[in-house]
Amino acid sequence: MKFADRMSNLGTETAFEVLAKAKKLEAEGKSIIHLEIGEPDFPTPQNICDAAIKSIQAGDTHYTASAGIPEVRNSISKYISRTRGIDVHPDEVVMTPGAKPIMFFAILALVNEGDEVIYPNPGFPIYESMIKFVGGVPVPVKLEETRNFAFNIEDFKKLITPKTKMVIINTPQNPTGGILTESEIRQIAEILKDREDIWILSDEIYSRLIFQGDHFSITQIPGFRDRTIILDGFSKTYAMTGWRAGYGVMNVDLAKIIAQLMTNSNSCTNSMVQKACIEAYEGPQDSVEVMKEEFRVRRDIIVEGLNSIKGFSCIVPLGAFYAFPNISKTGLSSKELNDKLLYEGGVASLAGTSFGEFGEGYLRFSYANSRENIKEAIRRIKKVV
Repeated sequence: MKFADRMSNLGTETAFEVLAKAKKLEAEGKSIIHLEIGEPDFPTPQNICDAAIKSIQAGDTHYTASAGIPEVRNSISKYISRTRGIDVHPDEVVMTPGAKPIMFFAILALVNEGDEVIYPNPGFPIYESMIKFVGGVPVPVKLEETRNFAFNIEDFKKLITPKTKMVIINTPQNPTGGILTESEIRQIAEILKDREDIWILSDEIYSRLIFQGDHFSITQIPGFRDRTIILDGFSKTYAMTGWRAGYGVMNVDLAKIIAQLMTNSNSCTNSMVQKACIEAYEGPQDSVEVMKEEFRVRRDIIVEGLNSIKGFSCIVPLGAFYAFPNISKTGLSSKELNDKLLYEGGVASLAGTSFGEFGEGYLRFSYANSRENIKEAIRRIKKVV
């Protein structure tokens, strides 16, 4: 069977592949502790579920505008205005089924064949996949453990060329759990300020899951508001991964193009899900704080546990819900140890190389699982190692 040439450039998200392997082992009777998938294990808050049910009962079961219903775009614009301290108009918001389409559409709309895109590595694998898919040139900037998984600003500066079309930043980060501080983001902005032809895709999907300090967006810096696409959504903050609810915030001209891509691909985001998202932002926020505090406790448990394992060392992640220990002293590659833990220990994790070449020597553990399961996973890892 002959496929289009571009399909050979398309990558994947290894978390789903490992999940499938783990589920197969479970079906065969093996006990598996799932620390591979980046998904909150909490239920979606009841008020959000109720809003969706009410929406269905009210007959909200038809097409909407491709960019989203006016009410949800208004709600998102108010939320971003409040949390980022910038003035956002509803026309600058595009609602999508999950946040990934914003990543895909932004790169598709702005990156020509041969254009260079700088992106974090180790980083979310779909960045590199989409850059390659559209014929762009992926240019990785290394996140360094010694810098709490920030990157060397001088190294970043050297990567910028006349062909650079986009820079992707992600804070808090997947897979490292690191954050970019306001100072670091301002340094990035200082380097980019005179290159107005360079777009910034700012992945802020974990912005509500920060354990130390406050979230800072590059859009808060004068001159960067109109050249930045904020990527955000509801999946992580409100345990709504299966609802597929995300959005982008960008200048009006680009928003029209992204909405056109929505028309050509998805038509629109699920109508009752959009109504539920309004309730998410405008209803009670207690559940978010409860979940974040529980993640903080679990983080401390897993970091202490990982640091007690011979050959492991793990710095404390400041955001998201991932631990990214250095396992180079075990003498095994990331893939070797990842497979060993799954098949011998019944612990599903992800090899650091699932997130790029600079992830070698690391594993990613999602601590979106119970305290008891995290402790049991540590016992199993110790036994295997």
